[in-house]
Amino acid sequence: MSAASISTSITTTSARLGVMLTDLRLPTIKRLAGDLCAQSDLEGWPAHRLLEALLEHEINERESRRIDRHRVESGLSPDKRLSSFDFTAVPTMSKAQVMALAEGVGGTVEHFVQMMNAQAKVLGMKSTGYKNPEGLTEPGHTTTARDLSILASRLMQDFPDYVGYYAIKKYRYPGTPAANESNRNLLLFRDPSVDGLKTGHTDAAGFCLIATAKREAPGVGQRRLLSIVLGASSENARATESQKLLNWGYTAFDAIKLFDANQAVVTPNVWKGRGSQVKLGRFAPIVVAVPAGAAGRIQTQVARPEPLVAPLNRGQAVGALKVTLDQKPLVDVPLLVLDTVEQAGFVGRAWDSVRLWVK
Repeated sequence: MSAASISTSITTTSARLGVMLTDLRLPTIKRLAGDLCAQSDLEGWPAHRLLEALLEHEINERESRRIDRHRVESGLSPDKRLSSFDFTAVPTMSKAQVMALAEGVGGTVEHFVQMMNAQAKVLGMKSTGYKNPEGLTEPGHTTTARDLSILASRLMQDFPDYVGYYAIKKYRYPGTPAANESNRNLLLFRDPSVDGLKTGHTDAAGFCLIATAKREAPGVGQRRLLSIVLGASSENARATESQKLLNWGYTAFDAIKLFDANQAVVTPNVWKGRGSQVKLGRFAPIVVAVPAGAAGRIQTQVARPEPLVAPLNRGQAVGALKVTLDQKPLVDVPLLVLDTVEQAGFVGRAWDSVRLWVK
């Protein structure tokens, strides 16, 4: 979608407001609106690297970490020890918390920033550069709405058990400053379908919000949308614009299920295998987002290599489902082997070799 088409659907609150809407339905991530902002400063979000460290047991969820005396701020008492759970679950993290976690994972803050940039590159965040973990304005510390959609999508995909933290409305531990115990994502208090995800604010970036919601969609089940609003003029404005964007996404676009989970999209012949055919599909439903009422104009075509020669292992990518709308490319969905086809014995392989040679 173009910037013009979006701007007619929402009221912008700032000349530098950037917005983006993503339909988060794996295996495809269909962007409903393009990246409408230039590079913008945004409060740093080291969440993916921190949660990866938790998952890989580099740090323990209940391990206590000391906040160094020179890093104490916002009313936290010196030498207080907090668990990693306290750090990640509290709705509003202070600089002291971020620094303590950064040092706990990276050894030093500087090394952790290097880790953040390396992780951003792995995730495909091509327009993001981190200079610090806490997100305060610094030359070169920039990202875009598109990159933030990638980060947020991967966070929810890779660490589903931790997504619930972002829906916590209030959380405190002894010594928590009163200003930090409430989640600043106002949509959590306004819309029961919203369950995250991240707020940010600096003078340079304005008020920013990555919001996500889950609502029932006919024939699909729960459908998750992700909105990114950058550069709003106030805390209330970022919530209001995010709400408009989410509502617009749910009403202006339909989620269409093309194939069920584990349903064969195509069943081609296999050579030199113990089975003669292989089922190609996805382990999750194949769902695409299209403008409301456009479902009848969807077309699909399978592109795959030929011939297919065993062995073919479950989960192996073999070709793609090409989805078009009005004869224009919409999305390519990689097709996976649903059931392993083992290699045939010597005689079977030899016979198929002859058949392929004659063919």
